[in-house]
Amino acid sequence: MNRGFDKETFKKSVIYNVKNLYRRTIDEAKPEQVFQAVAYAVKDVIIDEWIATHKEYEKEDAKTLYYLSMEFLMGRALGNNIINIMARDEVKEVLDELGFDLNVIEDQEPDAALGNGGLGRLAACFLDSLATLGYPAYGCGIRYRYGMFKQKIENGYQVEVPDEWLKDGNPFEVRRSEYATEVKFGGYVKTVWENGRERFVQEGYQSVMAVPYDLPIVGYGNNVVNTLRIWDAQPINTFNLDSFDRGDYQKAVEQENLAKNICEVLYPNDNHYAGKELRLKQQYFFISASVQRAVNKYMEKHDDIRKFYEKNVFQLNDTHPTVAVAELMRILLDDYGLTWEEAWEVTGKTCAYTNHTIMSEALEKWPIELFSRLLPRIYQIVEEINRRFIIQIQQLYPGDQNKVRSMAIVYDGQVKMAHLAIAGSFSVNGVARLHTEILKNQELKDFYQMMPDKFNNKTNGITQRRFLLHGNPLLADWVTSKIGNEWITDLPHIHELAIYADDEKCQKEFMNIKYQNKIRLAKYIKEHNGIDVDPRSIFDVQVKRLHEYKRQLMNILHVMFLYNQLKDNPNMDMVPRTFIFGAKAAAGYKRAKMTIKLINAVADVINNDKSINGKIKVVFIEDYRVSNAEIIFAAADVSEQISTASKEASGTGNMKFMLNGALTLGTMDGANVEIVEEVGEDKAFIFGASSDEIINLENNGGYNPMDIFNSDQEIRRVLMQLINGYYSPHDPEMFREIYNSLLNTQSSDKADTYFILKDFRSYADAQKKVDTAYRDSEWWANAAMMNVACAGKFTSDRTIEEYVRDIWHLKKVEVDM
Repeated sequence: MNRGFDKETFKKSVIYNVKNLYRRTIDEAKPEQVFQAVAYAVKDVIIDEWIATHKEYEKEDAKTLYYLSMEFLMGRALGNNIINIMARDEVKEVLDELGFDLNVIEDQEPDAALGNGGLGRLAACFLDSLATLGYPAYGCGIRYRYGMFKQKIENGYQVEVPDEWLKDGNPFEVRRSEYATEVKFGGYVKTVWENGRERFVQEGYQSVMAVPYDLPIVGYGNNVVNTLRIWDAQPINTFNLDSFDRGDYQKAVEQENLAKNICEVLYPNDNHYAGKELRLKQQYFFISASVQRAVNKYMEKHDDIRKFYEKNVFQLNDTHPTVAVAELMRILLDDYGLTWEEAWEVTGKTCAYTNHTIMSEALEKWPIELFSRLLPRIYQIVEEINRRFIIQIQQLYPGDQNKVRSMAIVYDGQVKMAHLAIAGSFSVNGVARLHTEILKNQELKDFYQMMPDKFNNKTNGITQRRFLLHGNPLLADWVTSKIGNEWITDLPHIHELAIYADDEKCQKEFMNIKYQNKIRLAKYIKEHNGIDVDPRSIFDVQVKRLHEYKRQLMNILHVMFLYNQLKDNPNMDMVPRTFIFGAKAAAGYKRAKMTIKLINAVADVINNDKSINGKIKVVFIEDYRVSNAEIIFAAADVSEQISTASKEASGTGNMKFMLNGALTLGTMDGANVEIVEEVGEDKAFIFGASSDEIINLENNGGYNPMDIFNSDQEIRRVLMQLINGYYSPHDPEMFREIYNSLLNTQSSDKADTYFILKDFRSYADAQKKVDTAYRDSEWWANAAMMNVACAGKFTSDRTIEEYVRDIWHLKKVEVDM
């Protein structure tokens, strides 16, 4: 509990806020109004610490991290904030006294829609850890008005509806218009001579104002409050009256529309040109604003820009913020008059790059035509970086044109952002040991050979404060009752639970908590899906972004396979199983969206078949997001981590399940490798081809899914059900495209590029082992408890300490209130 937290003052503050915001007394207030009132009251408590933290940073002249990310998947703020100021009990009591339930009030908050998957959630966990560990840091991103989208399931299909998370305002944000910054697009670059040297001036451009909104990131119990700074775009001159008077209405509102579009929506569908252009605009917009602000802030207290890197470090979260390399160069060259060599030294010592993907389609490339038209000065700088980089390559590897082809930043009519990031950074890291090795030996091999000392690994982590303390209060309290509360800020401490894993009484308590959490999720499913699920069945869960490499398709094909077995043999002995899916597919990703339709079509058939006595249920949870994820992780028995080996950089969902006592069913991919290392292969269900095997098949061929189709009758039957109308009687051709992707009898494309059929039998065998193991309740309880006890390595606190030690070199700051 927070000893400095005054309950009476807080209560008065909530009552006052209701009156002031809504002209109502507290007994007339609706739950959503009480949420706003409570959030403002909590912000009031936080703000003093927020001010004190930044005063301390200034006094210490502390080196500051700028974590630059296109996404921050924060989830709800209220619950997390009251936990981190250690006032959950007090706030709960105040609300009880006022006649409200804290859980209901928390549910009024929309999830902050600033991200769509693991990359954005990792950024959020990192911010939590940085504040809790007391390191000076800003998260920098975009204040999207609409998130990715709210997912509705209509007739089994994903329908995207706008996610208006800001419609009632965000009580925790503070608008900082005094730091508004101009960002320029388009136009041309003019060269002028000044004091005997060239200067470059952008002219004929359009520009917008970037206005920052700051959100508090509260450290756990340490008075430290860092900042997430998200930029909003505002027109520079809102309305051009002159144009309006001349009858040119379009021109009059042009400025306004340019600004509005930039922050309208997260990741516009970029499979068309306008979408691509808008996405590049978004990237440059928040990077230019963040870098300009960082430089200005530094120069308020220092006089030598050449030492900028001593006090600042930029971490580029994947390729999206890579334009920071060129933007920092532009400011140093054009605004501060540094020579190229001086500017390049500062930039190369400031920027560090995290690679989050092995999938080459995610390593961004921009057409030169688009890039140079939208960012003319930045393009000139990128061209010069490229020219000098190629000279370096040629000096090291004379005459080797292949090296130039594979490493050049500008090549084949494209600007390659990952190459720019590597050339312009002092550190390049992968996010799991296996992922980093694949980068070094495969995807980025030439870069690794040329500059091996830049490369390092930082295995991802998650914050236990959200995914255990907040998301699973029953288990959190139980853990604390057994081993004390040090685990909250020192997760390896949780290993002390191991001594209870064989204790019969503790096993019963632990499994009872799991059962209570399954009841909670079953209620959620009944309320949102209208499906009754049995909390005594195995909850087998796959929740994550929908992408072919994550192989949700393999999971649902296996459900069809099991169902066939049950239909053939209704008395088949199996532990009832509830298969739970949750995923959003990118709006333009047709095959992923078709997979959602397939899951729902299979669910319709199976859930309505009385003859199988409820032995299988299939549930697709709509609009998967941080707030319902917390309920799902707490209830899962089995964690499906079944990506094609070598494709998943890390995964962090796997860690959240582990921490909540689910057993991993997975391939040796991403961080699964390290999870199994911690808990032991006997307490997980591992299957499938290894990353080496997959990479070898991709490079050298030798896999034909047709062989499996021809020789395995049960698999053939499942695949035929995709095209014989078994799950789509009104349109037998509905799933033809999925069928073709696996066998591709129709076209010259490669078939089954994610090796679903290759791994299918191995997967089915692993699923059988799950069924057998679950019957031994003592074994299962022991394995589940050991998963919790061995999760210590996977805290984002550890990841951040490694970044600080090897890359950022920040110093902890203490804030005394």
